[in-house]
Amino acid sequence: MALPPQLTAHERRAALHKAAEARKVRARFKAEVKSGLRSWTEALDSEHEAIQRMRLKELLASLPGFGEIRAQSVIERAGISPSRKIQGIGSKQRVELIRILRGRS
Repeated sequence: MALPPQLTAHERRAALHKAAEARKVRARFKAEVKSGLRSWTEALDSEHEAIQRMRLKELLASLPGFGEIRAQSVIERAGISPSRKIQGIGSKQRVELIRILRGRS
């Protein structure tokens, strides 16, 4: 098993700061989706690294009327791994996900 990289105190603080900023970006995005200010599909097209690294299940659970169980159900119906991040969704999975969610209303 490989040892973790040895970081200086400055590098460690920088990494912690970057991780905290990424969590804030993801939390803000999910809150905007929940309130209706943004569409969940914007995450699929986002260039922002923090958004791309968000788990799909987290994004779907932030939709109004959705929770973890419903998000999990949609992910399974679309044939996507439950641990998949937004950047890792294939083109066919994306089309299927959009088809399923557009038909929910």
